[in-house]
Amino acid sequence: MNGIAGRAGSEDNWNSSMASEEGKGNLALVQHIVLVLSGKGGVGKSTITTELALALRHAGKKVGILDVDLCGPSIPHMLNVRSKHVHQCDAGWVPVYANPEQTIAVMSIGFLLENPDDAVVWRGPKKTALIKQFVSDVAWGELDYLIVDTPPGTSDEHLAVVESLRGHGVEGAVLVTTPQAVSTGDVRREITFCKKTGLRILGIVENMSGFACPHCSECTNIFSKGGGEELAKQTGVPFLGCVPLDPQLSSSLEEGGDFIQAFPLSATFSAINKIAQKVMSGAAVRR
Repeated sequence: MNGIAGRAGSEDNWNSSMASEEGKGNLALVQHIVLVLSGKGGVGKSTITTELALALRHAGKKVGILDVDLCGPSIPHMLNVRSKHVHQCDAGWVPVYANPEQTIAVMSIGFLLENPDDAVVWRGPKKTALIKQFVSDVAWGELDYLIVDTPPGTSDEHLAVVESLRGHGVEGAVLVTTPQAVSTGDVRREITFCKKTGLRILGIVENMSGFACPHCSECTNIFSKGGGEELAKQTGVPFLGCVPLDPQLSSSLEEGGDFIQAFPLSATFSAINKIAQKVMSGAAVRR
């Protein structure tokens, strides 16, 4: 992995002590930490992470996104910050800011790759070490919310995130699914993971729940509908809401635009905003 070594340091450095007091200090001014999980890939987990962050920003919150999807870091693309790079200060890595007001801060392995097409072909211990360094060595400063975008599944990376954040007051997890049974079945395993690791579940989001016509706003069910809500009822987990497939949202993500700002009258905006409000309410209950 020559493409990353020049910016992120050697593997030996990543395997050094990650539990220093300095690392704890970097999260001392973060009020709420929320993980975004999915049982399988392709359900729009990073989309929900990005739009949740934008909704929180528009609600007046200062937000950070920690992208630990090491093999598929899509957050820099979705926020149009792919060309930026992190640099270091005395406290560690300084995150990239996605807006001039510096109210959305981002850290991703995508900023450390010399070539965006480089593949991260690493074994578990090296991934775990980098995740721990991301948790301990990013100088976030004051944040209302830190949202952690995780890879699909329940693997070493997830355990590394949960264990590294255990002493920092994680509010809980948002689980993302699509309506189909194959996706909700994987989310059941994600619920089991949360219970085994003691991770509170803030709720389930059903993504790609119908197709929102950009002309008439009518929502048509392309796939099945209600699978996420039914799963929430069966498992006693809060249901946060449905987000339809929306061409305007897809276009905003491709271009790195702010969908929340560009389409405030859309049904999708309303859905995302309600989810953000429920996440804030759930975090407030924990406090």
